[in-house]
Amino acid sequence: MKKEISFEKALDRLAEINEKLESDGISLDESVELFKEGIELSKLCQKKLDEAKLEIEKIEIN
Repeated sequence: MKKEISFEKALDRLAEINEKLESDGISLDESVELFKEGIELSKLCQKKLDEAKLEIEKIEIN
């Protein structure tokens, strides 16, 4: 991904990608590109969740 987006926007985009991948009439090439984008967004979301969890754990320790 070129720039980092918010967790919420990434989730919204993942929902859009999922909808497109489940629809009829999408080409194989487009499917592959959407799948790749979805994987990157998924990794971004997981990273943000991990960071939030770590931050919460730090707060709980103090």
